[in-house]
Amino acid sequence: TILAEGGLDPTMVIGGKLASIGSNARLGDGDIIVAEADESDGSFLKLSPTIAVVTNIDREHLDYYPGIEEIKAAFLKFANIVPFYGCTVMCNDNEHVREIAGAIKRRVITYGIDQPADYSANDIRFLESKTLYQLSYRGESLGDVELIVPGLFNVYNSMAAVAVGRELGLDTATIRKGLKSFSGVQRRLEVKGRARQITVVDDYGHHPTEILATLAAARQMWKGRLIVVFQPHRFTRTKALFDEFTRSFSDADILVLNDIYPASEAPIPGINSAALWAAIKENGHPHVEYIGQVQNTLDFLLTTAKPGDTIITLGAGSVYKIGEAFLEQLEKKGEKK
Repeated sequence: TILAEGGLDPTMVIGGKLASIGSNARLGDGDIIVAEADESDGSFLKLSPTIAVVTNIDREHLDYYPGIEEIKAAFLKFANIVPFYGCTVMCNDNEHVREIAGAIKRRVITYGIDQPADYSANDIRFLESKTLYQLSYRGESLGDVELIVPGLFNVYNSMAAVAVGRELGLDTATIRKGLKSFSGVQRRLEVKGRARQITVVDDYGHHPTEILATLAAARQMWKGRLIVVFQPHRFTRTKALFDEFTRSFSDADILVLNDIYPASEAPIPGINSAALWAAIKENGHPHVEYIGQVQNTLDFLLTTAKPGDTIITLGAGSVYKIGEAFLEQLEKKGEKK
């Protein structure tokens, strides 16, 4: 959005569909390509970025990487693919990102909130329909930034975008205008609809870090109860991150666990949503339900949700269909607004 606002007309290939164009790809006439790299299978090392952006490094894709050290090594290699005239933009608030920063042989630009960084956000204010913060670069104020997308993670992402935009020669006023017009990505805290004063939201988050960020943003944005329907994605991921998952739902007033979405994987003995339910309950969550099937989950929501609630379907599989079915049921009753 920033690059388009600046007249650079980029080509774009990203993971999620932009709400503004309804697609994850766009062919531009400019000489810039924005690509969302995929580290899940190491394929991001086949790219040759002039500017690389590393937002976070976490224990993820453990079906491919043996552990966090191998993940960090892959990201270090990715950062060093950048040519001598390029740079790497990195989030300094992420512990594992900081651990590799000193070994990067190219110019590094950092952003952060809690740790010292080149770009920093201060006086962050989460309002009903927007987020405001004061942006600075190495202690010098660049003015207020306004976002219409919620959550602290979008503050972080916007700072990364600012860094890239300035590297490409855009002025701060143009960048701020582009940020203000960014309307988000489908399946990233996407409001699917409202009915009977109940808001239905869908989000792709399926890793503990993503879930924590998503629910924290939802808590800031919606003031009523949060009813979260989570469908774990892949048996291998659930096994590798089992303990982290048990601590990821503290912002959910009511948590409903569906059966694991296999994504073509074979089941792993002892790794299932019933076991996750028991562990989350033992960890102290006040209201967690294991409801394996979609229809039973829908019935639960129809009898449990009340005006002022927000229902969030969460996961990389088919869980979004539950929110859509919930809205359809209320529409059939003539209650959709």
